[in-house]
This record gives sequence, C-alpha cells and structure tokens, in this order.
Amino acid sequence: MAVNLDNFDRKLLAEVQRDAQVPQNELGARVHLSTAAVNRRLRRLAEEGVIDRYCAVLAPEKVDYPLTIVTTVEVESEQIDLIDAMKRTFAQCPQIQQCYYVAGEWDFVLILTARNMEQYNELTRELFFSNNNVKRFKTLVSMSRVKAGMSVPVDLSDE
Repeated sequence: MAVNLDNFDRKLLAEVQRDAQVPQNELGARVHLSTAAVNRRLRRLAEEGVIDRYCAVLAPEKVDYPLTIVTTVEVESEQIDLIDAMKRTFAQCPQIQQCYYVAGEWDFVLILTARNMEQYNELTRELFFSNNNVKRFKTLVSMSRVKAGMSVPVDLSDE
C-alpha cells in the first residue's frame, strides 16, 4: 500500500538515497525545510516503512568479493512450504545479495557475490545440489559491473 507523500517527502527521499550521511541541516537547506521538520519527516518515513533501512554500499572488489553471479533456479515442486523453506535458505545466505521469487520459466533469480569460482562452486553444492527441490539452475557470471544499486525513482512533482 502506497504512503501519501508530498513533494518535500519526495525530495528528502531522493536526497537520502543519493547520500544518507548528509547532515539534516544540509538536507533541510536542499529541500527548503527546517532541520526539525527534516527530522520529523525522516522519522515518520522510517516508521511507515518507506525508508526500509540505511546502509553503506561497498565496492565488492575492495573487500575481496570481485565476482558477481546471477543465478536462475527452477524448483521441482511449488508446494508453499517448500517454496517458503527455499526463501528462508536464500535469505540467510550472506553471499546472496538479492533474491526474487518470480513468475515465468524460472522460479527464483538470485544475485550473488563470491570471492572466486571455487567459493561459488561450494555455494552451488550447499544451495542447489543438496536441495531436493531444485530441479535445475543456470549461472551467469558478470564480466563487469555497469550499474548496481537499490535506489527507487522518486517522482518530483510541482505541487
């Protein structure tokens, strides 16, 4: 369910997505609000779940995770308890950066990071080969990162 956002909220969200470390007084100057108003709005946006969390975006190659892999997974059975178990397993794996349960030819799309192919091979054994509900999976190895992010476009309207 969408939350009612005014133009100040949208401007704040756009700024915070660009850089969550900008001090609130500077945010206020950018969006033409007082520091107290920025604080209240950001707190409300977090409480309403619009802001899911604040985090740092790391350069994976700088922390010895240079390999990005996209993996598609087809399941054997779509029983809800088996699907839920797979979702939990995927959600708990630290190398899986993103996991999507999708419609179409594949059931899951995973974005993983790995130190090397040996580590990915170990992950395939743990996540796929040892799981009786995995029918097949396909691996796509990224040759270069063109764009990576989680920013959501925020429409700025003239209210």
